[in-house]
Amino acid sequence: MPNIGIVGSGIAGLHLGLFLRQHDVPVTIYNDRAVEELASGRLPNSVAHHHITVQREQALGIDHWDINEYGYFCHHHYIGGPESLVFQGDFAAPSRALDYRIYLPRLVEDFQERGGEFQVRPVRAEDVVTLSERHDIMVISSGRGAMSGMFPRRADKSPYTAPQRKLCVGLWHGVRHSEPRGVTMSISPGHGELLEIPIYSFEGHVTALLFENVPGGELEELANADHDDDPAAFQKLTLEKAKQHHPTTFERIDPAAFRLTSPRDLLQGALVPTVREDYLRLPNGKYALAVGDVHTVVDPIIGQGANSASYSAWVTGETIIEDLGFDERFCQKVAARRAERVHAISDWTNLMIQGPPPAHLLELLGAMSQNRAMCDEFTNNFSYPERQWDILASPERTKAFLAKHAG
Repeated sequence: MPNIGIVGSGIAGLHLGLFLRQHDVPVTIYNDRAVEELASGRLPNSVAHHHITVQREQALGIDHWDINEYGYFCHHHYIGGPESLVFQGDFAAPSRALDYRIYLPRLVEDFQERGGEFQVRPVRAEDVVTLSERHDIMVISSGRGAMSGMFPRRADKSPYTAPQRKLCVGLWHGVRHSEPRGVTMSISPGHGELLEIPIYSFEGHVTALLFENVPGGELEELANADHDDDPAAFQKLTLEKAKQHHPTTFERIDPAAFRLTSPRDLLQGALVPTVREDYLRLPNGKYALAVGDVHTVVDPIIGQGANSASYSAWVTGETIIEDLGFDERFCQKVAARRAERVHAISDWTNLMIQGPPPAHLLELLGAMSQNRAMCDEFTNNFSYPERQWDILASPERTKAFLAKHAG
């Protein structure tokens, strides 16, 4: 029986650990923060789990949040400009967004109840070799600090060397949910995007407003403003920017009730989208495998990071159960099996934040506003990113997709 070591307790580490415990594989998760710290920290993200990820949660026995109560069912689109566009695409099955400060601690509890070992200890890159002596393979799922530097950057899959968006996400009261309940994807050309996400947090069903701000644009101020210095001014600024750039969301805001759920429910910053090598050989001959955000970091503009991490964990678990070799051949198999979807997510995301946006993407968005079946297919492909990339990878592919729906 193999023995697996996992560094990090994000969705990748926990989904893999829970998968392995379903198959009675001994596994230890090393994490630098206790469960209490996971629950009490600052808002870590505003991720959505699409249907394909919800299905994996169901298979793992961790579907603790009824999809009809906690889910959402469509994407509402707004594209600003001289002639703005408003349209909707429906999912074949709903997605769900949960505060990870609720989600991850519950999964740690599940993992421990099922016999997994959870050790709270900081792990540095130089500690991995020592830990690997206890395990057949080390899975690195935490990209914090120098851990990601263990795995070289792939220039062929990482076109950007600087952030393409300045991010500001907060949890808010006072935003009436759309009907039907869904995510609003609003575009202010040249300035950025707003993802309005119905999310469950400590104060119940609230709204995450994720502003994706183009550096140098009129919305960048949101990523730099200091909420704690003047909460009222920050709230006023957010309302002004939403009114000017994202009117379909603003029209559902009650200014009198609009407020952050807590000062710790705000996250600002930026990231550089990066794909790293899949694995490395340690000095003692064992291997370390990159999973989750230590392997691929994607901008949150299409909400795919957690879904990519969960998929990568699942594929890794399946290969562990089937193979049990834990040599370079094993690592190559994991890399090959997950590459199509994980790389499609990265490539699709990088296209969406490209500036200026490519003509075939704009043509597709315009056509979707006139064709509900086309928009529904695009929306449902959030669970199948490789299908989406089949449509978007080149102008010729987009043209063929448009022709299919025209026919």
